[in-house]
This record gives sequence, structure tokens and C-alpha cells, in this order.
Amino acid sequence: MAIDERGLPLTTDNDAAAAAYNTTVWRSLEYRADTVDHMQQVLDADPEFAMGHCLKGLLLTGFQSTRMRAAVGECVTAAEAASRHATSREKANIAALRAMYEGNRRKACDIWEDILVHHPTDLLALRHLTHALFWSGRSFELRDAVARGVRAWDESVPGYGFVLGMYSFGLEESAEYGRAEEKGKRAVELNRDDLWAVHAVAHVLEMQGRLADGIEWLTESGPDWADRNPFKSHLWWHLALYHLERGEFERVFKLYDLAVRTKGSDFYIEIQNASAMLWRLDFLGVDVGDRWSELADTCESRIGDMGLGFTTTHDMMALAMAGRFDAADRLLEALRDYAGSHDDYASATMQSVTIPLCEAVRAYGSKDYGRAREILAERRDDIILNGASHAQRDVFAQALIESALRGGEMDLARALLSARVEEKPHGCGSWLKYADTLEKTGDADGAATARAEAAKYSVH
Repeated sequence: MAIDERGLPLTTDNDAAAAAYNTTVWRSLEYRADTVDHMQQVLDADPEFAMGHCLKGLLLTGFQSTRMRAAVGECVTAAEAASRHATSREKANIAALRAMYEGNRRKACDIWEDILVHHPTDLLALRHLTHALFWSGRSFELRDAVARGVRAWDESVPGYGFVLGMYSFGLEESAEYGRAEEKGKRAVELNRDDLWAVHAVAHVLEMQGRLADGIEWLTESGPDWADRNPFKSHLWWHLALYHLERGEFERVFKLYDLAVRTKGSDFYIEIQNASAMLWRLDFLGVDVGDRWSELADTCESRIGDMGLGFTTTHDMMALAMAGRFDAADRLLEALRDYAGSHDDYASATMQSVTIPLCEAVRAYGSKDYGRAREILAERRDDIILNGASHAQRDVFAQALIESALRGGEMDLARALLSARVEEKPHGCGSWLKYADTLEKTGDADGAATARAEAAKYSVH
């Protein structure tokens, strides 16, 4: 029996397999593009290593695609077959993998939480627990899941920086921005290659409206990302978001074309990044050229992939905004078919969140702004069930405002924009919209004040 880097037993007598396992976990946490190569070394060294198969299966779930289901199932079968002499902790991790394979994300989270009660330094369990919580919209649990075991760690335990990075993100999603920044920056001091910690601090700076600080933070870190997997596109998206708030649209397009969108890629986070950025630009009246059409080509090919409801809503953005309403209707039909024939987390959230949001996006794309506004207002408290972060879900809050504006509901738009500039006063675009709305509803003095506020945040 070997041990991992934190002293937990691994049921293999092959030192090369154990070493490759440790390396694979570490490389995956740094979002390294070569993680798959190290993963292969694990099973090449010991094809009967149960946790090797489990690790592979968990990494495949990270693609968030039902197209990976068969491959994940093979890993489940192989891990269970090899687990006869495995420890109870290893068997529990395999059970969590099976729960993920079966679409029971809540059960997987419960298993990982129990593992961490008894083995708080199981870094693999902690990472996949927080990832599953994130896509379940359980924001406070992102914080608490780490907090329950954080005192079992210190700088002498390999991977402590990763734990601080996870803790930082959970604190940020719980609106504890000061502590989140402190933990995240300490994590980066311990390991500059920890992209999740870099990402956590980027979220803090976004939520606090510290646009210049955010641009400096990510620009300084960016040169380290060349060998990372598509998660790096999400960090570039955050950088583009800062520039968008300042009205620097040329810079946004440059980042979009060079780093946010890889043409032809159907990786889930790239679909989310691209659609959300283009829709935000559209809200500001910015012409995005043929970018919707290119993205819609990819999203149309993804119809039937039910990996994440949040991604599916972004597929719909591309289809609706590109005017591909036949494809949009096929996507809705696929969602309804899945929801009616499956009993898992995805199908449950489809009924309450994903389908209504897709209907709202389709209505918006077809200029039925009243219907879009109606659905978005009705479902806004449920959107969190589709997972993602506050910053990512904000696109739907903006869509509600824009639906009211374009639908001529000016009193509602004024009220929504009043709340917007109170909660997020750093966006010059929101202030300009508020000014226009105030003017249209007869408040010229208020409009002038709002335009003066917009000028504070615009770089032009």
C-alpha cells in the first residue's frame, strides 16, 4: 500500500502509479493541459489501481458533458471491480463517482462531505465536492465545506494553497470579500500557478467594482497561463468583463477573439464565456459582427448535450441571437424530452429553471420582450439552482433590465436600474441606461446626475 502526498493510504503496491497519481491530482488542480498524460501514466503503471480509475472518472466528469457518460461509466465499472481491497475512504470516493455518473449530484456531495469529516486532507474529495456544490448553486456551502476542515491544514501539508484558494472562492460567493481577498492572495503567494485562487480574487475585485485593480491582477498573472486547459479562457473573460464595464469595447473584442473564444470549441466554459460576453455587448448596443453566427454553429451541434443547465441556457443565447429559431425550438424540445424521461438533478432543474430561462432567451431573441421580461422576473429567485457564480448569473439580471427597456416598460426599467446602480455603481453602461430612462420618465435633473456618474467610470 502506498500513500498520497498528504499521508492518506492508496491501495496500490506500485510506486510509479502512486507518484503519477499525486502528480495528476496536482496538475489537475492547476488546470494543466498535460493532466491527461499524467493520468494515463497512473493506469499504465497499475491497471488494477482502483483510485486511478476513480480519478480518471472524476476528471472526465469535469467536461460537464453527457457525451462523456459512457467513458465515465467505464471508469466506475473498473474502479468498483478493482476496489475489493481498497480502503473505506477509497470506496467512498468511488461511490461518489457512481453517484455523479447516475446524475445524483446531491448524493455525491453527501458522500464527499462524510469523507471529509473523517479525512479532512482528502484533497481530491474536497475539490470535487466544491465543484459539485458550485454547479448546484449552493454558495454558502462552498465556504462551509472548506471551513469545516481547514484547521486540519497548514503550510506543512502539500496542497494547503489549493485549500485556501477554494476557501477564498467560497467566502467571495458568501459576500465576505475582505477575507476572500486575504485567503486568495495568500494562496497565490504559496503557489502562483493556482488558477482557482487567481480566479477567486478576480471575483472579489469584480464584485467590489475595483476594475483597475482587476485588470492589473489578471494582466500580471496572464503570462503564466499558456500551458493551461480551457479554464484559462474564463480568466480572460473576467479581464474582458472589467474592460466592458469601463466601456473599452475594442479591448473587449480583442480579448474575445484572441483568448475568450476558440473558434469551433464546444467546451462548456468557452460556450458560457462567449455567449455571456456577446449578450452583454448587445445590451450596450454594441455591434458584435458575425460572432453570434460562428458561436451558433457550435451551439447547434451541441443540441442534446445535457451536461449543465447553465451551459444550455448559453447555447440558447447563441441560437436565439443568431436568429436560428428552428434550432432553438429543437433545443427546447430536447430539454423537455430529457426532463420527462430522466430522474436526476439535471432533469429536476430543467423543469424549474433551465427550460423557462431558455424560453425567456428565445423570446428575447425574437423581440418578444414582454414575454422575456415576464419569465425572467418570475424565475429570478430560482436561477441560482442552475449553478455558476454571482458574476456569471448577473447576465440574467441584465437581461431582465434590457427586456423591460426594449419592451417599453419604462417605470419598471427605471426601478430596476435604480437598484442596479446602487448595487453595482461601477458600470458606466448602467449609469447611461439609467440616465436615458430617467429622461424618458420626465426626470431631467436625475438624468444629468446619472450621466455625471457614468463619466466617473468611463475611461473615455
